[in-house]
Amino acid sequence: MNRFLHQLLPGILLLALLPDAVGAADGARRPNILLAISDDQSWAHTSAHGAKGVSTPAFDRVARDGVLFRNAISGSPGCSPSRAALLTGRHDWMIEQAGTHASSFPRKYAVYTELLEKSGYHVGMTNKGWGPGNWQLDGWPKNPAGAAFDQREAEPPYSGIKRNDYAANFEDFLAQKAPDQPFCFWYGSGEPHRGFEKGSGLAAGKKLDEVDVPSFLPDTPEIRSDILDYLVEIEHFDRHLGRMLRLLEERGELENTLVIVTSDNGMAFPRAKANGYEYGIHVPLAIMWPARVPRGRTVDDPVGFVDLTATILEATRVTFPSAAPPPAGRSILPILLAREQGIVDPSRERVFASRERHSSARYDNLGYPQRIMRTRDFLYIRNFAPDRWPAGQPQTLRDDGMPNPMHEAYHDIDKSPSLALLVRRRDDPSVRRYFELAVGKRPAEELYDIRKDPGCLNNLATDPAYADTRRRLAGELERYLKETGDARVTGNGDVWESYIRYSPLRQFPKP
Repeated sequence: MNRFLHQLLPGILLLALLPDAVGAADGARRPNILLAISDDQSWAHTSAHGAKGVSTPAFDRVARDGVLFRNAISGSPGCSPSRAALLTGRHDWMIEQAGTHASSFPRKYAVYTELLEKSGYHVGMTNKGWGPGNWQLDGWPKNPAGAAFDQREAEPPYSGIKRNDYAANFEDFLAQKAPDQPFCFWYGSGEPHRGFEKGSGLAAGKKLDEVDVPSFLPDTPEIRSDILDYLVEIEHFDRHLGRMLRLLEERGELENTLVIVTSDNGMAFPRAKANGYEYGIHVPLAIMWPARVPRGRTVDDPVGFVDLTATILEATRVTFPSAAPPPAGRSILPILLAREQGIVDPSRERVFASRERHSSARYDNLGYPQRIMRTRDFLYIRNFAPDRWPAGQPQTLRDDGMPNPMHEAYHDIDKSPSLALLVRRRDDPSVRRYFELAVGKRPAEELYDIRKDPGCLNNLATDPAYADTRRRLAGELERYLKETGDARVTGNGDVWESYIRYSPLRQFPKP
């Protein structure tokens, strides 16, 4: 038996012993599921994590009344593949087109939302479920995250914020469920995705000196103001979460609701989102279930998105269909039900993430393939195409085929004041290093000590003092990718370049 199956066997056997439908041997009610997933938020930016300039009382409440996870890693540094990993419980290299950005979602992959619906749950979502991508192409009757509840709107406080009244739409969803029917709701906020209203942070009364500037960005007033605008949108997400928690409390439903609050990937700033670094894949995660989970704990075990899927299935006592490709994660329910702080399960040594294509950012729609392994202490990255530009090619073509100016592109970084500053001041000695960190080409291997270097500035892959660590982590990643059938290591990596992109394409000079 290979190591991958050996790791999965206890969870598979446990699921096999659990009932398919409502009810259990002890007669306990199955929990409701409320998943709140923000759009582009790094782990550091909640007040529970000590961030300056942001107030997140709802997230803090979930952390205080449940468990705050300090090493939660998303499936990918991009939204669509990361959300697909969460829905299927499979790594992105295990789900074909769904594992890349703006492609399709093969129907053969089971999603936890549909499994819960078939077992009697009332299932729905608001705003962003799985996407961007073409789920209709593969015969899904609705977005894989559930039926949409998007009718209610409210005037947004700033132009970068969506009109969706998320909490009111959650109330509409609850009104449609049968009495005593458990529910599963996906709150897919559109915030803090760009674009932000420039100056909204200052307009909200925030101060430039209330910002922690990550080490991979220059500390300038414009960068600080851009971060404040981002924090305003995190607070908007959090306010709607707070309204949902109060609504459940008023209805007597909160006690038996498993509340999971996280984000799909990191902040939309250079060297964060769409990058395999800490600020691209390390996301906030707090979980509460008042009826079952001891409160007030902080856990350091590494947790991945595929583990959240396994946890939801175990908590709801729903089995994975034998005909569908099996999930890859390990349930963290034992961690949630324990009372320990810090490291609860020492066997949880590593989690995995990946990326292929993000935006249309290179000639012939090429991506930037990465496989990422995160332990409690180190981040190891394998770049499969180091000859490509990681942030996208620096130049596009006009409609007439002539080149646009250099440095006007980099489309794997969201358009922003921060990117504009790096480009505009790229020849300034005080900025040049940050520009190169954001857009420059990278080696095939990267290794970072995230305890000392959370900004991932000091690549240790060629440091003799870390040679043994690099070899060990590289070997562990290689073995896991082979065991889980990753085309990038089994000889058919080009398949990723064949998946159709259903969003607009840009034109680039041929390399």
